[in-house]
Amino acid sequence: MLNPKLQKRQKRHRKIRSKITGVAKKPRLVVSRSLQNISAQLVDDTASKTLASVSTIKDKKKRGTLVTAKEVGTGIAKIAGELKIKECVFDRNGYKFHGKVKAVAEGAREGGLKF
Repeated sequence: MLNPKLQKRQKRHRKIRSKITGVAKKPRLVVSRSLQNISAQLVDDTASKTLASVSTIKDKKKRGTLVTAKEVGTGIAKIAGELKIKECVFDRNGYKFHGKVKAVAEGAREGGLKF
């Protein structure tokens, strides 16, 4: 039997994913998090392709903080700027929009992405 919190997150994720999709000009910005790491990806759903990704997995000094989450957001925005992507659709992956997920969104907005 699954954890009730995990069940709620999966239910939110299914509901969100049924409504949003990413295309080449406006990809989906997916945020994934664990207890120690956070990652963000730009995904083109029509081609089933990941356009860019940034993660804290290789950086072992700063893990699990809001500062690193914001750095992930600015990093993905920088890569999106190089790919000439100005807009995206934000997919919080069923996580509540606060804490690290919110920090990634703020970092991406400060980096120049619009969603």
